[in-house]
Amino acid sequence: MMLLAASLAAAGGQLLLKVGAQHKTHLAEFINPAIATGLLLYLCGTVLWIYVLSKEKLVVAYAFTALTFVLVYLGAVLTLGESLTLKAGGGVLLVLAGLYLLAAA
Repeated sequence: MMLLAASLAAAGGQLLLKVGAQHKTHLAEFINPAIATGLLLYLCGTVLWIYVLSKEKLVVAYAFTALTFVLVYLGAVLTLGESLTLKAGGGVLLVLAGLYLLAAA
């Protein structure tokens, strides 16, 4: 459960960083609420991640960093209007299948 929370926080943080960085060209523009919230979420994810590392085997925990990739990809498609390709969708399914196999081992 903590692995999922860490992945969700990290993915949410990444999505907010992207939202806050879009269409910005000057350094001062990168100081905005979306980036601040994204950094805070990412920090929360990092703290949760460190906690998980104290409880789980590294080989199990580290595999779940791939879940963050899946969540960011799906979040970008659903909230940012980025495109979902057949190959990328297949890759997401393969990552999820691999996570399932690792978690079941």
